[in-house]
Amino acid sequence: MGPGTILVAAIAFGVIVIISKSIRVVQQAQTMIIERLGKYHKTLSSGINFIFPIVDKPRQIEWHQTVITPAGDSYSRRYRTERLDLRETVYVFPRQNVITKDNVVVEIDALIYSQVTDPVRATYEIANLPDAIEKLTQTTLRNVIGEMELDHVLSSRDTINAKLRAILDEATHKWGSKVSRVELKDINPPRDIRDAMEKQMRAERERRATIITADAERQSRILAAEGIRQSEINTAEGDKQAKILHAEAEAAARLKVAEAEAQAIERITAAIKGTGGDPAQYLIAIRYIETLKEMVSGQNNKVIYMPYEATGVLGSLGGIREMLALGPSDKKA
Repeated sequence: MGPGTILVAAIAFGVIVIISKSIRVVQQAQTMIIERLGKYHKTLSSGINFIFPIVDKPRQIEWHQTVITPAGDSYSRRYRTERLDLRETVYVFPRQNVITKDNVVVEIDALIYSQVTDPVRATYEIANLPDAIEKLTQTTLRNVIGEMELDHVLSSRDTINAKLRAILDEATHKWGSKVSRVELKDINPPRDIRDAMEKQMRAERERRATIITADAERQSRILAAEGIRQSEINTAEGDKQAKILHAEAEAAARLKVAEAEAQAIERITAAIKGTGGDPAQYLIAIRYIETLKEMVSGQNNKVIYMPYEATGVLGSLGGIREMLALGPSDKKA
């Protein structure tokens, strides 16, 4: 092989190397920062891109990732990369102890959903974006939880998430990143606090059960009393209707008796007038006789006192009876 052949082969090899170095293939949802002679030049998008291999170099970015083991332990993995992932990324932070306003130490797990929106800022405005977000999250979480009491922390998880997201999103905006969501996975108070809370919840459940039972018994008594009252009302209403019907029947009977007596009096009056007698004396004598009958009906009535006028009335009654017996024709004779 001659020197010319070796030279051509070397040139061809160099061209191939240069071409391979000048071609950069960027995956979808990724980007790459290119510096020319140490200064920012451009940002590569997904697809095939061409650079000058001698003067253009991809920027090496420091990155770190927190890895959670199945046992719950965590460790950080730091590395350098040329590519930035533009997808929304979940940052899992290790558990940390936070002190509440009422001096209770709680253990909190947090998740951050963040996305790089400006690769240039994410590269040049902050040295290590994931590490900065983690430290900022820990500090902000301590500040937010430190302003709240334990009961409020346990019952206001959504409020804490929203407050953390607003603070972190504003702080990371200048780093070319957007925090879309913050989630508190677990809030674990100390064991003695959990035992006390469990006793409190058990006592609260028992209290509610007692109240529900008492309300049920009270409602049952109310319904029973209402039933008794309604029954008494129905009974009284029935008695009232019975008395009304009885009074109406008695009134009707008395009316019939009065009508019969009126008819009898009319007939007696007509008969006595025909004989020339006094009907009033006759009626008074009849009342005297009925009263006398009632007076002598008692077992202890041995002596009966009669007024002097009663003898005259009775005598009149006898005379009337004789006149009724003689008739009008006998009287004229």
